Amino acid sequence: MASAEPVDVVLIGGGIMSATLGTLLQQLEPTWSIAAYERLGAVAEESSNPWNNAGTGHAAFCELNYTPERPDGRLDIRSAIKVNEQFQVSRQFWSSLVESSRLPEATAFVNSVPHMTFVRGAENVRFLRQRFDALKDEPLFAGLEFSDDPRVLHEWAPLLIEGRRKDEPVAATRIEAGTDVDFGALTRALFDRMVEGGAQLHLNAEVKGLKKDADGLWRVRVKQKGGTAEVRARFVFVGAGGWALKMLQKSGIPEARGYGVFPISGQFLRTDNPEVVARHQAKVYGKASVGAPPMSVPHLDTRIVDGSASLMFGPYAGFSPKFLKKGSLLDLFGSVKPHNIIPLLAVAKDNIGLVRYLVGEVLASRKKKFGSLREFYPLAKRSDWRLIVAGQRAQVIKPDKRKGGVLQFGTEVIASADGSIAGLLGASPGASTAAPIMFDVLKRCFPGSIGSWEPHLKELVPTYGTLLSKTPERAEEVLEETARVLRLVA
Repeated sequence: MASAEPVDVVLIGGGIMSATLGTLLQQLEPTWSIAAYERLGAVAEESSNPWNNAGTGHAAFCELNYTPERPDGRLDIRSAIKVNEQFQVSRQFWSSLVESSRLPEATAFVNSVPHMTFVRGAENVRFLRQRFDALKDEPLFAGLEFSDDPRVLHEWAPLLIEGRRKDEPVAATRIEAGTDVDFGALTRALFDRMVEGGAQLHLNAEVKGLKKDADGLWRVRVKQKGGTAEVRARFVFVGAGGWALKMLQKSGIPEARGYGVFPISGQFLRTDNPEVVARHQAKVYGKASVGAPPMSVPHLDTRIVDGSASLMFGPYAGFSPKFLKKGSLLDLFGSVKPHNIIPLLAVAKDNIGLVRYLVGEVLASRKKKFGSLREFYPLAKRSDWRLIVAGQRAQVIKPDKRKGGVLQFGTEVIASADGSIAGLLGASPGASTAAPIMFDVLKRCFPGSIGSWEPHLKELVPTYGTLLSKTPERAEEVLEETARVLRLVA
């Protein structure tokens, strides 16, 4: 039986996206009722869990996939600038919450960790220098350094150089303003304050059904210990990671028709050996293998979780039909519908190389996986490292009129025409850009209110509605201010 009084907002999923949107709405409309439902026993247990992701504050400092090479040989840096702009919005949002005491001391969830890109081989060195030249004068990339001198690289990250052939061409870029983010700690802190502000958080509560009633309200069916209950809601947000597609399909909204997801699992090698950890303080990204998805770019990362530092290397991609790490083996098969068969088949046809790559990753031996680490860290000892299972990623398959369907790397907001329900599909750089993504949800789902909310949004994010990349002096000011509040390197 449905609850008599509808709630204003239902959040499905206990990750960083639901936490961010709930926090925003609670700030903008303090009188609105909010109910969040998480199928597991705690929030931040899937992709927001710190050991299920690399914790990179994605600002395009080190990720080569954001600066593709055009056919004419020039680099396209538009995506890099866009991602950095988005991350600065998240930084400002977190800063304002820290200053208003809605978040704890910033070091509980974010720390300074230099971001580096490391490449080997003459052609890759040429490319990296070209990338550096294209980005170094951009306001949001101030402080970016380049070197192809092994002595300098040894100062930046000794593990990358020691034991390497002296005649091997190598190069790296480095920026001290990079960050490591514990999205689990951040998500838990946001939910804690939401609950203190009156929001209801229901754990071990799995949403099994979504149906829109004739009066425009959503009927949300929830399975909990002791039985099934229903709640009626004026607005529903689906932040359920890979399961978002399942929920949107249950809702029946036409905007979700044709969409599918391609699940990719992952693993990391991890070491907590203090002697090894102390000698590598950076997030170092390399170049993806041919046919590998962007999320599989190899990287050797400093991770800081609960105040302790570790190193992670990976990810090693694999395949599982589950849409969540703790999902069902039937997830992929259950998501196939008559309306998305053509996009799914089109993507399968156009991504044979990706399938081949994933099969190779699944079949790779532990020796081969460790060999990949040694390409980065030549003197790595196998006894220092153990394999851990990372989070499950669900890449978006989007309907396309020309191709039938395309595999999209990134995030996609799907919202109903009336704005009463929205959901988020996709993966990286997701968590790092949660704030601007949720601003997009606000604009699309609450067009009648966004104008009146703007003054408050500008208090939360002073540069709301503007581009820092177009205003160098403002960019420097904002970067310094957020660094001060978050206790980061300016």
